[in-house]
Amino acid sequence: MRTLCASTLISEFLVIGFAGLVAMKDPDLTAGTVWTVCGIAMFLSVALCGVITRPGGVVLGWALQIALIASGFFVPMMFILGVLFAVLWWASVHYGRKIDEAKARSAARSGQPDAA
Repeated sequence: MRTLCASTLISEFLVIGFAGLVAMKDPDLTAGTVWTVCGIAMFLSVALCGVITRPGGVVLGWALQIALIASGFFVPMMFILGVLFAVLWWASVHYGRKIDEAKARSAARSGQPDAA
């Protein structure tokens, strides 16, 4: 699960940065505000890569997905990208867990330590 979720989060890091560049064109937003919000979201997306397998990591990932969708109020294309990343996040968590379970079953059958 860790690999799939981390791949999604790193991709989001890039999308958040590009969304910040688009948001800079909004005359109602200051550069400081845009880059503070984008910087925090970018930091969270990278930091979540390290805690994804810990309790609450997936929930924090969902919170980031909701924030990405909500950023569509400032950059309308983020409504679409946010939903796409939320679907990708779900798939990463769902199929990542299945892969981890299959690895654990395989390791148990072969008598090796848990590979997950």
